[in-house]
Amino acid sequence: MFAAVFGLLLTGYPVAFALGGTAFLFALLGHLLGVFDLWLLQALPQRIYGIMTNEVLIAIPLFVFMGVMLERSKVAEDLLDAAGRLFGRMPGGLGFAVTIVGALLAASTGVVGATAVTMGLISLPAMLKAGYDKRLACGSIAAAATLAQIVPPSTVLVVLGDQLAVAYQQAQLAEGTFAPATVTVGDLFAGALFPGLLLSALYLLYQAAVAVLAPERSPAPARAVDLAAIGAGEIARALVAPLVLIVAVLGSILGGIATPTEAAAVGAVGAMLLAGLRLAASGRAKRPRWFREVLRPALETTVQITTMIFVILIGATLFSLVFRGLGGDETIHDALSSLPGGPAGAILVVMAAMFVLGFFLDFLEIVFVVVPVVAPVLLRMEGVDPVWLGVLMAVNLQTSFLTPPFGPTLFYLRGVAPKSVTTMDIYRGAAPFVALQALGLLVLWFFPALATWLPRSLYGG
Repeated sequence: MFAAVFGLLLTGYPVAFALGGTAFLFALLGHLLGVFDLWLLQALPQRIYGIMTNEVLIAIPLFVFMGVMLERSKVAEDLLDAAGRLFGRMPGGLGFAVTIVGALLAASTGVVGATAVTMGLISLPAMLKAGYDKRLACGSIAAAATLAQIVPPSTVLVVLGDQLAVAYQQAQLAEGTFAPATVTVGDLFAGALFPGLLLSALYLLYQAAVAVLAPERSPAPARAVDLAAIGAGEIARALVAPLVLIVAVLGSILGGIATPTEAAAVGAVGAMLLAGLRLAASGRAKRPRWFREVLRPALETTVQITTMIFVILIGATLFSLVFRGLGGDETIHDALSSLPGGPAGAILVVMAAMFVLGFFLDFLEIVFVVVPVVAPVLLRMEGVDPVWLGVLMAVNLQTSFLTPPFGPTLFYLRGVAPKSVTTMDIYRGAAPFVALQALGLLVLWFFPALATWLPRSLYGG
């Protein structure tokens, strides 16, 4: 089943239909061979109904809408412009600005595509004009955009949290615990905060090292920037929008005031208000123009992305159902349990497999195909914390956005980069940042408290 579905995915066949079609064909094949009972497929409608009524997953369209609204209303542009002028006066300053703005946009939007396109359109021409090395400029922008997948709120954390919650309950039930504990999206948000800041710090250290060791790759501008001319008020106004959203959304989740879904609703409304204020300040807030230029495109993009995610999830549910019906979960459990090194060896194998799959598959495909199969097995092993495992997977999945040949962020950047920047420049520029992500994964492996301390402090357990 795995070989068949991966083969179909590599041909470019739609993910949801590859998953569902493969599952259906193998269900028929298993029935003909007498190893699968078609009666099990009667559970599919109930599973689909459970997906569509899952309150946690309502956060997905809300977070997507929030990010797209900020991108369409040019709030993100204001932040990039102000930060670029503030940091651009020092060697490596534009690289610092891109990383810091990427982290702020990640914490206020959680959407990689919008962040990559916005920063590619605004920051890449400015960096090239300032004399930055093309590879460094492309890698800096692509890596900063991927922070949206690990810094909460993040779509991948919502999807991963939902899958891990089910897997954790399955693992406990298999061990005879009939009052299972739960792991929530809020736990993953809290657990991913410090690792996200760690990756941001690694990017900044790399930018500083390049500025010191190879200043010709990230030069200071020929003319010094007059900070007084920029104006503190202008900088403050650009920072207010993302900071307000960060406090309203992330603060309410970590503080236990709201669930991720409730906080996402607040963020979506807040993004609309901020967009309206920004357009009013620019004199573009007439109702027909607001609807045509901002609200309608944001809603259409949100519907497209949300539909893609949920159709893939339904296909993955059928795949998982048939896979278990054929005894695949027990096969995976026996294979991972027999590996040398115990739980550590099993997790290392899974992490290595997910990293390699990231070269060819999208993060949603990996989450929906791999996680439901391996997570229940890993969580049955002694000493495996579900939040730590989830954050490890999230950081690992982040590399899939930067690894060629199919890294989505690389394609986003290719679409907005000037002709003077080649695809190979983008690939080579991303390579050092993939290494930094691997370093962050290694630090998290040896210091699991980076992921577990904050959720335990906030929520206990």
